[in-house]
Amino acid sequence: MGIGNFFTAVRVFTLAGLVIGQSAPTAFADQIGDPEKGGIVFKRECAQCHQMGDGAQNRVGPQLNGVFDRRAGGLDDFKYSKSMQRMGADGLVWTIETLDAYIENPRSLISGTRMSYRGLKDQTKRNDLMAYLRAFSDRPRDIPEASPTARQSEHVLSPEILAMQGDPEFGAYLSSECTTCHQRDGSDQGIPSITHWPTEDFVVAMHAYKRQLRPHPVMQMMAGRLTDEEIAALAAYFAAGAP
Repeated sequence: MGIGNFFTAVRVFTLAGLVIGQSAPTAFADQIGDPEKGGIVFKRECAQCHQMGDGAQNRVGPQLNGVFDRRAGGLDDFKYSKSMQRMGADGLVWTIETLDAYIENPRSLISGTRMSYRGLKDQTKRNDLMAYLRAFSDRPRDIPEASPTARQSEHVLSPEILAMQGDPEFGAYLSSECTTCHQRDGSDQGIPSITHWPTEDFVVAMHAYKRQLRPHPVMQMMAGRLTDEEIAALAAYFAAGAP
């Protein structure tokens, strides 16, 4: 089926949560991936919770029409998690880079997200899915000039970094800057708790700040000063409960 016929055919089937698609913009001069294949990925990975197309409504997750260039937590008629609202307030906007990171691992950008999805690791499928999402958005500002493979794995942490065993005693020594804002006892008073975070979530989040995928400028600065070993040590310390 040609791309024009495909998007003419697309409709949202509400009760079944399936996307058969319709009425999407057809400007694909600089494709991220294959939007036809992306529609199949969306149906399998996303349609249980999200809708797109004419008549799309919020369900378990928000409807995704116009998601490109939208601020995180930006729909007035959907009740987002506190973590999503915080990231939107920090300045997180859905672009090719941030969507790519979020689809691969939602907790890389939103630590307390309610989205119970472990992520899509296949880069080609993510490229196709983003092309499909972009078809239902106005022409975004961040059209990639390079091929999708030029971005591949830019934000993916190596298994060696994720497998590092941090020293919690060293983490305790480093933690004073963190606990000027975050509460050691894990209480959440206007700023998210990091005590008892799973180590991998902590490491992924800090590296997302370090690579400026997460937008908070103070956290970007602090994470940028830390080595991989120091991040692992802090992760081990806070995972243990920050005694």
